[in-house]
Amino acid sequence: MLGLVLSTLPTIAEARAATATRARPALTRDAAAMRALTQRLPRTAVTKVDCGQIPGICEVQAGTNLFYIDPSARYLIVGRIYDMETHQDLTAARLLAINPDMLVGAAASAKAQETDSAGLAPSRPQSASGAAAAPAPAQKVSLASLPANGAIEWGSGNASAPKVTVFSDFHCGYCRALHQTLKAMGVRVTERPISILGTRAISEAVICSEDKAAAVERAYGDQEVAKRACDTSGLDANEAFARAHGFTGTPVLVREDGAVLLGFRPREFLESWLKGGA
Repeated sequence: MLGLVLSTLPTIAEARAATATRARPALTRDAAAMRALTQRLPRTAVTKVDCGQIPGICEVQAGTNLFYIDPSARYLIVGRIYDMETHQDLTAARLLAINPDMLVGAAASAKAQETDSAGLAPSRPQSASGAAAAPAPAQKVSLASLPANGAIEWGSGNASAPKVTVFSDFHCGYCRALHQTLKAMGVRVTERPISILGTRAISEAVICSEDKAAAVERAYGDQEVAKRACDTSGLDANEAFARAHGFTGTPVLVREDGAVLLGFRPREFLESWLKGGA
């Protein structure tokens, strides 16, 4: 009997060790990735490393910046992660959770690049030709030169409701969040699509749709918008205007008085800003 008990002891110990190992694999991966990243980028103030959210990739939070590494920290990935099954911009969702007030649109990856502490070259927006840097974003603009065929009108039918023009991209997670927020606020919206994330074909389908407002809803819902031929020169005008005024990311909001706001903001801020507040 004693021999039987003794013979079972290693098995029990092994089982406990295996259970402990299973209980902390994610923690071990996170810690190992953090150590490897600290060795490679010692000047980076890393807030958190999470290797459990996206298979094969570790999410790295450095303050309000977000980037990705492989578990060994050999490869650093600066960009957006998009879930093709759920049609979600995972990077945009995480950035919004980290800091709802931050100025992030389509250039979320550029925001991550701007941290000198990571040892990365700062992001410098390029013009359409790529030959020179884009101008600094304008603080106030006139929209009078923009044609009507580049705009989509939607929102409140009340003429006294606040009005805003939005330069957007239909694959921009923050544009989608802004769309829902402005709709809930009952704002009159003039939406002017610009292709930041390779969405020109979607913009053309929306602009050419018989029911443009409904097409906007479908586009933001990642639903197919029927393609029709029409004059899309208004989209060219939108994009030329955006380049000329330094709008390298989305969303960009323009108030009726021409004041410019870059990036998504919470509802309370938008309500104050649309009334003329800072």
